Amino acid sequence: MIVVQVKEGENIERALKKFKRKFERTGVVKELRARQQFDKPSVLKRLAKEHAVYVQQLHRDED
Repeated sequence: MIVVQVKEGENIERALKKFKRKFERTGVVKELRARQQFDKPSVLKRLAKEHAVYVQQLHRDED
């Protein structure tokens, strides 16, 4: 359960923003979308490899 502490006089918009950020970090929506369709393990492995290559290139370009 997500709990957001709201300080006295704090804007409700700011509290809602905190809640949305915490909810996004839990990954519930991402997992739900992934479960809506079946992806073969080979496809998942290929996508993971492509992502790893992309991240590695980003780090290489950063240096």
